Amino acid sequence: MSLIVQKYGGSSVADAESIKRVAKRIVQTRKAGNDVVVAVSAMGDTTDELLDLAHEVAPLPSPRELDMLLTAGERISMALLAMAIESLGQEARSFTGSQAGMITDAQHGAARIVDVTHKRVQEALDDGAIAIVAGFQGFNRVTGDITTLGRGGSDTTAVALAAALGAEVCEIYTDVDGVFTADPRVVPRAQKIERVTSEEMLELAASGAKVLYIRAVEYARRHGVTLHVRSSFNNSEGTIVFNPAAPGQDENGDPVEEPIIAGVAHDLSEAKITVVGVPDIPGKAAQIFNIVAKSGANIDMIVQNVSAAATGLTDISFTLPKSDAQAALTALTSERDAVGFTALQHDDQIGKLSLIGAGMRTNVGVSAALFTALYEAGINIEMISTSEIRISVVTRADTIQEAVRAVHTAFGLDGEAEAIVHAGTGR
Repeated sequence: MSLIVQKYGGSSVADAESIKRVAKRIVQTRKAGNDVVVAVSAMGDTTDELLDLAHEVAPLPSPRELDMLLTAGERISMALLAMAIESLGQEARSFTGSQAGMITDAQHGAARIVDVTHKRVQEALDDGAIAIVAGFQGFNRVTGDITTLGRGGSDTTAVALAAALGAEVCEIYTDVDGVFTADPRVVPRAQKIERVTSEEMLELAASGAKVLYIRAVEYARRHGVTLHVRSSFNNSEGTIVFNPAAPGQDENGDPVEEPIIAGVAHDLSEAKITVVGVPDIPGKAAQIFNIVAKSGANIDMIVQNVSAAATGLTDISFTLPKSDAQAALTALTSERDAVGFTALQHDDQIGKLSLIGAGMRTNVGVSAALFTALYEAGINIEMISTSEIRISVVTRADTIQEAVRAVHTAFGLDGEAEAIVHAGTGR
């Protein structure tokens, strides 16, 4: 008997009919001879609606009370799903994050899992029941408070359970048929990827691909969990995210020929800050980025211009989440005299395009093909960043979709048929 962990997102349990459809799938998995643990998200847009409600009653709600509020969404889903499963003749037990042993640090709104004490979940499995766990939430032992894991927390919950329980696979159910070579809402002929390495998936997630969240992929990679991303709206095989034994090998150590390009991702959630007129002397970059770090901002790309010979000044540009920009600007402004820069520029109308593929390591001409495709599409590049398996560029937000389509076509990734997004969200 195998143990399978399944995760269902908000679009998969959006209403009563969806919950009953998901219950049937879970029961089928159980009847096939598998133990089943399920992590479930809040129904539909429940979390967003609760956030809106919180800000209606309090402009700055307490992080502790906000976590108490938001965890209600998953508790509703888990109980309803357990009821639906029991109506089909199978025993099910629902557990909150704390009951399931999801132990976290004390950071409200973005807690990190530090331990999984899964005794009650294991007892349910030993008794022949299906265990339903509320995703996105945990418990801090020191404070005794309920915590939430942040966006994508249900994915992380599922992966953590799979790692702790030694599951054969962690199935992430969503409203698309797997991981695609690009966002199918932007590139209609994007193709489903059959298999992708965890390394490539990390880069895709970090670069804006929304089907999996980076923290969940990171956790799966660290703990050797195999992910299977698939649709809850049909029975099609999805995308396997595996941990290769070594570059150029599959998970069993057998040689494989890696595709040059796994996919094209894009991200419109970042802004760019340029620190203008920085004295080009040792230590100034360190000073700037220490200030930004203390503001809590998470920096992505960095570019420093060549200093002007006449002035000895340079410009430093970096990208960061739009939500972090104001804090970084405020922190830098307060230290302007100490750093000695001339001005700050803030641009929140940028888009990032990333080309990802493990095959880049051994194939030449990838950069040339990328920049040629963007040039022929009339797309101007503002920043460039690379890693061993990724090339990212920043361009204007209003040209990013055109850029994604051009690059996707240039690398021969277009498929014959249009991809289907069953519920419209791509999650």
